[in-house]
Amino acid sequence: MLVVDLNRENFEYDVNALVKAFYPEEQVKVLIPECKDGKNVQIREQIRIRICLEEDGAVLEVDGKEFRWSQSDTARVKETDGGYKDGFKRFLYSVLSQITGKKLPWGNLTGIRPTKIALTMLEEGKSEQEILRYYQEKHYVTEEKARLSVDIAKRERELLSEIGYADGYSQGYSLYIGIPFCPTTCLYCSFTSFPIAAYRKKVDAYIDCLIREMEYVSRQYKDRPLDSVYIGGGTPTTLEAVQLDRLLTSLRTLFDFSNVKEFTVEAGRADSITEEKLAVLYRQGVTRISINPQTMKQETLDIIGRNATVEQVENAYVQARKMGFDNINMDLILGLPGETQEDVQYTMDRIMALAPDSLTVHSLAVKRASRLNQWLQEERDVAGKVIAWMCNTDETMRIAADGAKKLGLVPYYLYRQKNMAGNFENVGYAREGKLGLYNVLIMEEKQTIIALGAGSISKRVYPDGRIERSENVKEVALYMDKIDEMIERKRKLLVEESFLLKSV
Repeated sequence: MLVVDLNRENFEYDVNALVKAFYPEEQVKVLIPECKDGKNVQIREQIRIRICLEEDGAVLEVDGKEFRWSQSDTARVKETDGGYKDGFKRFLYSVLSQITGKKLPWGNLTGIRPTKIALTMLEEGKSEQEILRYYQEKHYVTEEKARLSVDIAKRERELLSEIGYADGYSQGYSLYIGIPFCPTTCLYCSFTSFPIAAYRKKVDAYIDCLIREMEYVSRQYKDRPLDSVYIGGGTPTTLEAVQLDRLLTSLRTLFDFSNVKEFTVEAGRADSITEEKLAVLYRQGVTRISINPQTMKQETLDIIGRNATVEQVENAYVQARKMGFDNINMDLILGLPGETQEDVQYTMDRIMALAPDSLTVHSLAVKRASRLNQWLQEERDVAGKVIAWMCNTDETMRIAADGAKKLGLVPYYLYRQKNMAGNFENVGYAREGKLGLYNVLIMEEKQTIIALGAGSISKRVYPDGRIERSENVKEVALYMDKIDEMIERKRKLLVEESFLLKSV
């Protein structure tokens, strides 16, 4: 474990993220004043990095070597365009880069939405060159990633213009419906999901609760245009065909779909897809589905607990095409256990033969709540070897990007997560005209998204850019028991918004 001693709160997230990026093989623990008690005596003995934040600078000690930064030291850190935290992050990045000999693709950026910077600067009228210079000089982002951010931001702005987006805000809204059931839980997964086999008898009651939430939202937002609908999970296609039909029939009855530009359902697990279910989705007007292999290497699918075979994935894709779906996404994960560059190339070759309309390329992130992370915590003596076994590189990213380009797909949205393999990013590629609207909206937070179901989070975006959230409880039984409370939470969120709009 790599322990960092930090003397001030509110900096621990950025410190943890940057240190972990430079030392991916280590479990990183940041000690702040409130957690420096007797229980942490053993951990404190392992301290390798000490950070003392001062009023106008900082002192950083790494393995006994001391480094100093003064906020007024403009020769090293130019502070005219940023505050204390920005300057400190540049200092911390520079020191860790010097010590390790590494340069990170995204520099000192630790947030999950790096393209938000480019989109905001474009809206402010900044030129492409100004934005590139900002990324590189202020955040040490590589030119390649900076250009990728600008290209994506330009496509996002164009897509957002189609939903009446202006002055950083859209009057419409989107709807998310969560189906928290899966055939099995994959090794890397931390999403809210429960084994369908154990919950099969509760699914109908769960749908009843979803419909109650839909009834409330449809009344409250009856005068607002609905721009996109996304049904995710979990795995929505774990529902039986008749259950899917009931859910979608209620959805289309309660909401006005005349303005909906995109209606997505994740059919992510091929072992949950049947011709009957695809027929329901197509008949109900679903315009976009996602069939997600993650990899086309069968041995890896077995390791990560994804029971669908490669043949099932390909058969499900062919069935969906025959059904008439003309907007199919496929998800891949780079950095899966044991996968080599040759494995990634093999996966891309099989994907290119299918020719999906969009491709989302993820870099494996070790999530805190995943079984993979739990295993690493339990097996710390071999954790370094395992992490080396989960390898993502510039070359594997290039293989995926080149494959997307050969398919005629362009990058249109991007986000990052903590503990990502290779410190890279997740990128969505799509054909022109098939860009995923909901994906852009959820990443850039430019529109209200009302979320229904266990574990979902609604985000109310106000004209002034303020964002408020309303969370549903994660556990299915508790969600159903407290459905009245879930609706009351939404009422408080949405009624306040209605009041503010009327008072403008």
